[in-house]
Amino acid sequence: MATDETSNRWDDECDVLVIGSGGGALTGAYTAAREGLSVIVAEATDKFGGTTAYSGGGLWFPGNAVLRRAGDQDTLADAKTYFRAVVGDRTPRELQDAFLDNGGRLVDYLEADDDFEFLVYPWPDYFGSAPKASATGRHIMPTPLEPERLGALRDSLRPPLDVDRAGNPPADLLIGGQALIGRLLLALSKQDGVRMRRGAVCDELVREGDVVVGAVVDEGGRRRRIRARRGVLIASGGFERNQQMRTEHQVPGAARDAMGPSGNLGKAIQAGIDAGADTDLMSEAWWSPGITHPDGTSTFSLWFTGGIFVDDNAERFVNESWPYDRIGRVVIDRIGDGSVTLPFWMIYDDREGARPPVRSTSVPMGETEDYVDAGLWFSADTLGELAEQIGVPAENLARTVARFNAFAAAGTDEDFHRGAEPYDRAFAGDGSPLVPIEKGPFHAAAFGISDLGTKGGLRTDARARVLDTSGSAIPGLYAAGNSMAAVSGTAYPGGGNPIGSCMVFSHLAALDMLAR
Repeated sequence: MATDETSNRWDDECDVLVIGSGGGALTGAYTAAREGLSVIVAEATDKFGGTTAYSGGGLWFPGNAVLRRAGDQDTLADAKTYFRAVVGDRTPRELQDAFLDNGGRLVDYLEADDDFEFLVYPWPDYFGSAPKASATGRHIMPTPLEPERLGALRDSLRPPLDVDRAGNPPADLLIGGQALIGRLLLALSKQDGVRMRRGAVCDELVREGDVVVGAVVDEGGRRRRIRARRGVLIASGGFERNQQMRTEHQVPGAARDAMGPSGNLGKAIQAGIDAGADTDLMSEAWWSPGITHPDGTSTFSLWFTGGIFVDDNAERFVNESWPYDRIGRVVIDRIGDGSVTLPFWMIYDDREGARPPVRSTSVPMGETEDYVDAGLWFSADTLGELAEQIGVPAENLARTVARFNAFAAAGTDEDFHRGAEPYDRAFAGDGSPLVPIEKGPFHAAAFGISDLGTKGGLRTDARARVLDTSGSAIPGLYAAGNSMAAVSGTAYPGGGNPIGSCMVFSHLAALDMLAR
């Protein structure tokens, strides 16, 4: 709970206290330090990087200099038209403008430092039929980074999921989110007045009247009171790994199937709530279908080169080539109406063998026999036999596959328009993603629902100041990223939107603290 300050006893002091160490948190810390403020970064776990370190590291920043140098003709006006069409009025217009207007400016700010370098990574917008959607996207990524440049900092960088959860050897080059966090750590290491702490859990804020003046951080059982003269920035991720909070706020899915680090328990979000902060979107997350593994977890999956999803009645229910969040939301809706129970099934043929035609599963797939032994993958010579194995009506499965095969032959999906939008074709060489299911034996793979993190949190204004339940800013308290109620509301406009918005609002928070 929040503590009202009644003494002058502090264990430490700084200008800016940053809670968390993902892409947004470190951007806020970097901005504050570069502008001459002293900074403490408090990371709850033993590694820096948050969910960003697990991610592809994409950044959705319309009209930025990296895109312009590559000849992109997109305009901010077009990007706003698209964003508004997708997000609607679910979030305040001024909050949306703060994100859209400042993404390109943030890129300019970072590129003034030689430690930051970006490249264009074409990635279509996620609602390709919306007005002014971009077929090539508004998406950039950090350029790869040689790990040797980090020196000893490499040991403090959270490894990617395939290393952290699957035990794969680390790569020779840092890419995606690894490169973004690596570059931020490198840049921060060259700034004066920055102290980086791991194993430091913030679960309490300290106030003087209505003003947040610091926080209490638990470091291995020792509770330290840290004074923050300019403000506290909560950018510590969501609460996706806290099953109790998920249940309380009715977030679908399970904590074990979330892709965030184990430290994403929402303690700093709860501290903000205890200090009087308002919240929004608390039942929401960044969704994805998740292939189910023998250990019972279902992990974020995309890049399907074949297959169809069927419900309990053996009928298709979604465009399988849609962006992951759009598929995930349909799955959740169908679970709600009772037509889908978990696991649901991907049906595919043998053209690529028994393994599912899924190219990205976050945590790599293991040995085929382990999935078979766990009752997660089935094979049969006929669709009727396969239907019996997975418990769906055989006649319906045969009819569903025949109908889909007719669509594949005609090149048009009359039911779900698979292949109609640029993203649908992104993983099919810009060709048709309609791959017939005709070569036996036939296969089924179990799927669940996964997420990249919750997206509900503390409600903020356009300067990232946390708002109380009356709509007034709480002095000294800021939030960004998955600790902040997402600027995109219930939508996921494009790849790189979560990290991009987190970085922008952390940057704006630091600039506002500078002016305090």
